[in-house]
Amino acid sequence: MTPPTSTKVAIIIKALNEEEKIARSIESAIDATKSLGGEVILADSLSTDKTIEIARQYPIKIAQLNRPEDRCCGIGPQLGYQYSSSEYVYILDGDMQMLDNFLPEAIAFLDSNPEYAGVGGKVLEMNKESLEFQARVERAAEHMKSGDVDRLDMGGLYRTSAIKEAGYFSNKILHSYEELDLAVRLRSNGWKLYRIDIDAVRHWGHDSPPYQLLIKRWKSGYINGLGEIIKSAIGKPHFKLLINDVRELRIYLATIAWWLVMLATLFIDLSATSKTGLIFSILVFPILLMAIKKRSLKKAVFSVVSWNINALGLIRGFFFTGKRSEKDIDASFEDLTQK
Repeated sequence: MTPPTSTKVAIIIKALNEEEKIARSIESAIDATKSLGGEVILADSLSTDKTIEIARQYPIKIAQLNRPEDRCCGIGPQLGYQYSSSEYVYILDGDMQMLDNFLPEAIAFLDSNPEYAGVGGKVLEMNKESLEFQARVERAAEHMKSGDVDRLDMGGLYRTSAIKEAGYFSNKILHSYEELDLAVRLRSNGWKLYRIDIDAVRHWGHDSPPYQLLIKRWKSGYINGLGEIIKSAIGKPHFKLLINDVRELRIYLATIAWWLVMLATLFIDLSATSKTGLIFSILVFPILLMAIKKRSLKKAVFSVVSWNINALGLIRGFFFTGKRSEKDIDASFEDLTQK
């Protein structure tokens, strides 16, 4: 694997079966890097649709997994990164469109603020109807604000020197939470992260029905990510930062405690009627609480169902995720920049 000549910035586009959106993503990345001396690298997780066929029409570099069993969210950024050689690197999803003004402002920020390892911008969500989208926006509200942040969800521009210091770009075993994993490793080395008040990308998220999307995330292993990241951090310097930063962890642990409380009621010496009433009260309590908070029974039920599935994913990711080799990712590479 021969690294290319060093450039100012590399945009890594991670994709899996994005034939409907990949042309827009690639074109926006090419436009964003034209004046900067940059490169665009598609990191493809062995798409089975026309993603690669479309991508080959552009002067970019294409890195593609050789084995479908290696697919996961964490492998994409690392796959592209191992074929890049640039001062800065940006990670872009295949269902995103890069906006022109962000990169020059982000680079200027990093050039003038040497204590920062990465900078993000505003993410313009184009699919706002899904309950899962609405729940995700609520969960991410704090670290999507402008200013110092604990992570750069939904993409960011990073110093390559800081990534090298942290060891790697993304943990290739993670099915999700790869941005948080990078963030806590960087911060444990003394780096800071920032979000500037400039539009960075447009994002067309999943348009699947919310419960169908939860099932899809369970089947794909996406929902294992939190358990995987905690397991991989045990005994490492960033473990404490990770535990302190993940608000969702407290929610899912509380959900597991909720299960145990309901289970414990089975052993209480009560009549069958009283016991049934007690279990029912414990069961509906979080739904009623969330209905009051969200002012919507529909949103409340979805939140509680989501907590339960994610709590199961936490357990599955922590206890049942197998180990993978730490060698370079098994992939093929094409350089189409000279065509």
